[in-house]
Amino acid sequence: MDHITKEAQNAREWQVSMPEDAPVSAERKALRAAWAWLVSRAAMLRSKVSGSAEKMIRNADYYGKAVYGMKVALALTLVSLFYYARPLYDGVGGRNVVWAIMTVVLVFEYTVGGSIYKGFNRSVGTISGAGLALAVHWVASKSCKTLEPVVAGGSVFLLAAAAAFSRFIPLVKSLYDYGVTVFIITYSFVAVSGYRVEDLAALALQRISTISIGFAICIAVCLLVFPVWSGHDLRLLTTSNMEALADSIEACVDSYLVEDEAGTKRPARDSRSEGYRRVLGSKASEDAQASLARWEPAHGEFTFRHPYHLYTKVGAAMRRCAYCVEALDGRVVPAAAAPDQAPRVHLLLGAGGPLAETGVRCARVLREASRSVATMTASGALGVAVADMDAAVRTLQTDIRALPSKLLLLPEDPSLVEASMALLPMALLLVEIATRIKGVVDSVGALASAAGFELLEDGDGHDKFEVPPLENLHCSDASTVNLPRTATGQPLSRVRNPSSDQPV
Repeated sequence: MDHITKEAQNAREWQVSMPEDAPVSAERKALRAAWAWLVSRAAMLRSKVSGSAEKMIRNADYYGKAVYGMKVALALTLVSLFYYARPLYDGVGGRNVVWAIMTVVLVFEYTVGGSIYKGFNRSVGTISGAGLALAVHWVASKSCKTLEPVVAGGSVFLLAAAAAFSRFIPLVKSLYDYGVTVFIITYSFVAVSGYRVEDLAALALQRISTISIGFAICIAVCLLVFPVWSGHDLRLLTTSNMEALADSIEACVDSYLVEDEAGTKRPARDSRSEGYRRVLGSKASEDAQASLARWEPAHGEFTFRHPYHLYTKVGAAMRRCAYCVEALDGRVVPAAAAPDQAPRVHLLLGAGGPLAETGVRCARVLREASRSVATMTASGALGVAVADMDAAVRTLQTDIRALPSKLLLLPEDPSLVEASMALLPMALLLVEIATRIKGVVDSVGALASAAGFELLEDGDGHDKFEVPPLENLHCSDASTVNLPRTATGQPLSRVRNPSSDQPV
């Protein structure tokens, strides 16, 4: 008995008393930590969503995209009425209403031209595929039961192969690629269904009618509810690219002004100088918008046969000019990186010198051309701007020819001479840029003539859209200036044309 009592006492010595609410407090701490983690994650997610929303709202296309979403929802709602209303449901063939809903989802695009393009191709592809499938089914039904699946399967193989091959033809690929795809789907569906379905003509007719309903609703919503036109977007893209290219030329020339009149250093780089990258990367967008704009009806200032393809030629001329601007921007970095070599600036550039004047005149010509395209008007202001650019280039060429004599008057300092000669490639590039800007002006003139831009009278009473010829503004003239060797005994350096790798 005493032994048991002693063991019980020893056992109580090892017992530890815990408060009754200890497990509850631990659970509460765990819940609080989990809740704090969830709150922090929610706050982080909210900040990211709000930041993305602010960026979208600041974007110029945000409201257009929001309206596009509402238009798609409206079109789907109208098509759904054919499914919800019993008279409409029975009138279009019952369950075949789903083809109208699919048509709205697949055909509805952001612009009117895109919707018409897809709707037209889908309708033509469906009608031609269903009609040809009915004809082949009739031929197959006149043969024996053994040859009927062979005729149906063989026709699917041959026509699908021919249609798929036709997609590689440039004209078909640019205008009817989607229609060929719909033709293959419709023909295969109707041809295969005809082997098991008795009334194949009714099936084909129901499919055509439902797709036509979806297409009609899409076009009605696109045209009547805040329409977005591809032609307008194409013109806006062209004018904005001209403005960006003009800003790039001015920024590149300004970046060479390492020191201003007060002697303070200017920033070595300007964000505007990279605007030419936007021009170089806009070819795909221009081609797509020009292709879609051809499907649009006449609207506003755009006639039925508006020459949208000429906008792509204007863009090609701007890209040829942007290649030279890219080379010019590449020379800004090493020049601006050495501000201690300022004497070369006073040789050709300086404050209001011919180099800066040429850059300003080139930018002015591009802005006048942009204003002409934006307003669809033609005036003599563009011709005057080109004439001013011509005069600035002639002055610059004269200074280039006089550069050797100026170098002879400088002290015999090889580093100073090399620093001065480093400015020569920029001058030659500006002459080449002026030549290529003339190509942009010619493209704008062709567009103005074909589109019938409104002629505006200038101060002299003339209303002709004329651009004076730029004589002696050829690449060969800029690159064959007879300059002797420099004081260091080295020949003058030459720059190259980025697009053709030929000396400028």
